[in-house]
Amino acid sequence: MSFIKDVSVSTVFAGAVTVMVGFSSSAAVVFHAAQVSGADAAQMASWIWALGLGMGITCLGLSWHYKQPVVTAWSTPGAAMLITAASGMPMAEVIGAFVVSALLVIAVGFSGVFERFMHRIPLPLASGMLAGVLLRLGLDVFVTMSQQWALPLLMTLVYLLARRWQARYAVVLSLFAGTALAAWQGSVDWQSIDWQWAQPMWVTPQFSLAALIGMALPLFIITMAAQNIPGVAAMKAHGYAPPLSPVMGWIGVVNLLLAPFGAFALNLAAITAAICSSEEAHPDKSKRYTAAMSAGVFYMLMGLAGASVVSLFAALPKALVMVIAGLALFGTIANALVSALADTSTREPAFITFLVTASGLSLWGIGPAFWGLVAGGVAWGLSPRPKV
Repeated sequence: MSFIKDVSVSTVFAGAVTVMVGFSSSAAVVFHAAQVSGADAAQMASWIWALGLGMGITCLGLSWHYKQPVVTAWSTPGAAMLITAASGMPMAEVIGAFVVSALLVIAVGFSGVFERFMHRIPLPLASGMLAGVLLRLGLDVFVTMSQQWALPLLMTLVYLLARRWQARYAVVLSLFAGTALAAWQGSVDWQSIDWQWAQPMWVTPQFSLAALIGMALPLFIITMAAQNIPGVAAMKAHGYAPPLSPVMGWIGVVNLLLAPFGAFALNLAAITAAICSSEEAHPDKSKRYTAAMSAGVFYMLMGLAGASVVSLFAALPKALVMVIAGLALFGTIANALVSALADTSTREPAFITFLVTASGLSLWGIGPAFWGLVAGGVAWGLSPRPKV
């Protein structure tokens, strides 16, 4: 079995870090969105169950089929949009909006519309956008030092030393060192962990014009523009190119099946995908798909744990999660910048893409990754050179 031969400690760990970063960074947003939608405690746990199962199935199935690290995630901007859009709307109509959004993803995916659009995005712009998306995580490694210097400093030193002698396990060793120091300092809140299994709860969807216009269409647009485009860019920047039409289509199918249980939007991941696609996951590019498959297993386990997942990550110091995420992405950020700026003829449009994306610009609910690509595309089109 090729997975058994290809999997390694570093790919399993990359998968674990992927899930840790994904859940800890935005699980609270999802819970808030579920609360606003009228979900009780059991339904909120069902949302996490559905999202974890959906991400697990798509990571496992797509990565195994294409032997490439296909990492999926929930739509954090989509969840943030729900906090305002779902207020006062019946739960059944909220679920109906999830169903319609998933159907739109299926249509755009299997029709090939999304793939034709993505093939028109030049690699320098995609790399500039990826670097801009990830820059904040890299900076956070050093920002945390101004608040509590010991933990990030120790983790960074361990990472740098390990890169010299045991590069493959640099991030793993850094995490172990950080966890040991945090436990010694008493900053790991073990008592806050409340273990319980989630139970799926079906909500029969209902459809209304208000939910279609006010929730389904914005959820679909935000997910495609702010999540899937950067996700494809992350894969492209690392040299991976799975057929986007079936990938997007099958993500939509899984999303559709799980929408009645609370899976509001599934999409290609960007930041967490970079963790599984980098050299830190495995020096052999052809074996990094096992990192994404490992993430799929962990996503399923986290989904089964339901609401207790948030308490688990809340037990760890926030600084530790921020630092380990940044260290895991150092190589990816550097490589993306090199790819974006290597060609002098396209350097300025790529740099504009990077700057706008890194700025955090957000308009009409659409995040900076999309606007960075728009700004870079305009600069690309106006630049005095032959089009590539």
